[in-house]
Parts: sequence; C-alpha cells; structure tokens
Amino acid sequence: MDNKREFKSSLKVHKGIPQPPSINPDVLTKSGRKKRKKYSADEFVSGILSGNRAILSQAITLVESSLPEHYETAQSIIEKCLPFSARSTRIGITGVPGAGKSSFIETFGLHILSEGRKLAVLTIDPSSNKTKGSILGDKTRMEQLSIHPGAFIRPSPTTGTLGGVARKTRETIILCEAAGFDTILIETVGVGQSETSVHSMVDFFLLLMLAGAGDELQGIKRGIMEMADLITITKADGANKQYAENARVSFQNALHLFPKKSSGWVPRVLTCSALTNKGIKELWDIIMEYFTFTRNSGYFDIFRKEQEVVRMHNTIIEYLNKSFYNNKEVKLLVPDIERQLHEGTITSYKAAIKLLDKYFKRQTEK
Repeated sequence: MDNKREFKSSLKVHKGIPQPPSINPDVLTKSGRKKRKKYSADEFVSGILSGNRAILSQAITLVESSLPEHYETAQSIIEKCLPFSARSTRIGITGVPGAGKSSFIETFGLHILSEGRKLAVLTIDPSSNKTKGSILGDKTRMEQLSIHPGAFIRPSPTTGTLGGVARKTRETIILCEAAGFDTILIETVGVGQSETSVHSMVDFFLLLMLAGAGDELQGIKRGIMEMADLITITKADGANKQYAENARVSFQNALHLFPKKSSGWVPRVLTCSALTNKGIKELWDIIMEYFTFTRNSGYFDIFRKEQEVVRMHNTIIEYLNKSFYNNKEVKLLVPDIERQLHEGTITSYKAAIKLLDKYFKRQTEK
C-alpha cells in the first residue's frame, strides 16, 4: 500500500484575461499620439456656450494657430461667439519685474471667485525670437487658482509680437466671455510697449509696483502711469510695510502731475500683500466703484466702441501681413532678397519695394 497521501491545495489559480492596452489603439495616429476629435465651427461654438473647457481650450489653440487652413474656421467661431461676448469685466494687469504678479493674481483671483464670479486669467508668456518657444508656467505658479472649479487659466505665447502681447488675446477674450466667464484678467509680460495694446482691450488698467528698490519712479514710462486707473504697491508686509507706504505717497503725489483722464476717473494708489491678503478686498471695491462710475457717465460704452475700431484696424493689418507672407511668389523671392541684403548689394528700402511689387504684381523698377 502506498503510504504517500495525495496533496490537495485549497488554493486555486484561475487563468486571467489578457489586459487591454493602456491607450485605446483606435485613437492613436501613426506617430503614437492621441487623436483629437475634429469639430466643425458650429460644434465648437455649441461646446463653448455649454461651458465645455476642453472644447474652449481647443478653440483657443485653433485661434492662436498660424496655419492658413485654421484661419477660416477660427474666424467663423469668433463671429458666432460675438453675440454672446462683451458681458465681462476686463482688467489688465502689469507691473515691474519682481512685483509678484503671479502671487498677486492668485490671491486676487481667489477673492474674485469668493464674490461668486467666474474668472478667466489670460497670461502672456514671453516667447523666444529664435525658437518661438515659451515657458508657459503660470499654472504651476498659481496652484490654488488653477484647480479652482470657477477659474480658467490660459497661458499664451507672444510668438514674437511687439511688446509681448499675444497675437490673439482679443479673440480669446471673446471665446472666454461666450463660455460664461464674467471676469477676465489679462497679465502682460512687464512694463513696456505691450501695455498700449492691453489698454485697448480692457476696461480697467492696474499697475503693480514694488517698493524699497531705490527710486520708485525710475524706469517707469510716463505713458504707462497715465494709462493706470489704479496703482498698487505689492508686498506691503513685514519689514517692507513702511517702504510700501512711503512709495504709495510718492506715487500719489506723482499722479497729480498728470493730465486728467478722459474717463473723468481720478486714479488712486493702494498698498497690498498677496501673502497676508491685506488690501485685496479694498482693491476689488475700488475696481467695482470705477465700473459704476464709468457706466453712469457713459464712458464705459464709448471706450468699448473705440476698442472695436482699434480691433478693426488690427485685423486688417494682420490679414494683410498673412496674405503677403503666404503669397507663393513672395515666398520664393524672400531668400534671394535676404541674401542680397546680407551681401550689401541692395538697400532694405529697395528690398521691401521689390517684394511689395511682386505681391501687387507691379513691374519692379530697374
């Protein structure tokens, strides 16, 4: 008799089922990237009006695209969204380097959201003139604001535009307003020529300044000071609190030297701290006071209409620029003209005339 007992285990191993791939192969392109659904202009508009942020982001990307095939669809989306725009409070924010714009915008934005508003923050990132690349790191610098359900942050590269203003910021504002955002903050790269462009697309212009860095008025262009509806001295906390107050007095005195604003509004100077939340509510209250003042005087509507005129001229310039550089004959001639310029065999004026003559089909002078 065999004394060996048959061993039976209570553990049973069942064959598993094959695991599916982590990415659906049906939505992959040959390059391995996920396909993005192509929407028609009407589908884009429907998604934007319903508050779909994924579609809003795709529409903004389409609007920012420099590809000729995207232009007509983008313009169609903008035109269809126009009747649902122009209902927001548009605030431009700029400031000197080191003023803490991102920290300020996060604290300020959270306060705006606490007022029951929906907020879109359009931040303009500097692009490299050589690589056309930009950092686009504002979402990492605004951690709380970026995850808030009532906020939408959209960093946009300048793509070489003069002064650092994104080429399609105006159109992005329209799309965000159509998506239901009633407050739009536009942050510019810094104190420079970009502020003139931003001023032509916002209702209120806020200038952030930093105290304790020497002569507070040095390096600040008179035009920027004149555009400001409110100046705020940031980082007014701790040991810097008294410096901020001294700077506030200096700027308030300087504002008296400027001519009266066409809006009739008298600009003010405040101090604030994004770290301690000091002065943030007071700042928002002043902005609301400004809107009440300009709406009652009629200036608000007048200024919005003036901005539409500026937008028309900018659209014409952009269209002509695209048309010129996308012209096949001009494209073929440009490398040769540039070579002649490098060799010094032609003047820049003559080079420009040759290209324009080619574009307008004129006979170039010999």
